[in-house]
Amino acid sequence: MSRRDIPAAVLRSLVPPVWRALPRRAPAAAAALGLLPAAATRLSDHAPDAGLGLFVLRLTALGGAVGLAFVLDDPARDTCATTPIGRPVRTALRLAMAVPLTALWWTAAVLLVPSPTRPPLLPVTLQAAAISAAALALATTAVRFTDRADVGRSAAVCLGTAAAVTVLVPDRWGLLATPADPWWQAAQVRWAAVLLLTVAVCALWTPEPLGRRPVRGRRRTG
Repeated sequence: MSRRDIPAAVLRSLVPPVWRALPRRAPAAAAALGLLPAAATRLSDHAPDAGLGLFVLRLTALGGAVGLAFVLDDPARDTCATTPIGRPVRTALRLAMAVPLTALWWTAAVLLVPSPTRPPLLPVTLQAAAISAAALALATTAVRFTDRADVGRSAAVCLGTAAAVTVLVPDRWGLLATPADPWWQAAQVRWAAVLLLTVAVCALWTPEPLGRRPVRGRRRTG
């Protein structure tokens, strides 16, 4: 059976096991923590300004991206490596389940922020998408170049490190900017470039390499 011509019945049969294999605790915890800053904007008697709202939604987006970093964790990775269903199909099924839930979660986060505090939605959503794609790209890279089944933790650490680095140069990424500032548009171009680059990394490195490396850490028998 060609991996590019998988019957619909086979795909349907894959949905339940893929759904059961999806990690839940780490993404749920990250999503819950990510909503806290957005919910905190409702505690004040007076709505904060849009600059604070932008900062809050960026923190929220980072929390959601950390949760997505765990989506590719697969305890059965060694077993699945020998199945006729390739990694791109299995990954696509995982993302088809996780991404809509993440989109609903992001919508809830945006609606939690009071409308006077809410920044322009298109730019902040672009940034959230870029951060999430970066998390997936880091996890994809770990899957491609390591034999680990739990890549989410290392991807989350790398994502946090990258976020800390952007704080060191806030003007370039518009972290201190508002739509009225002159460097706002340039920052959005950078975020769009990050989104395109990380999506390309996911597409390039999701398929299995042609020459498999032996799995490290296994003892030889016989």
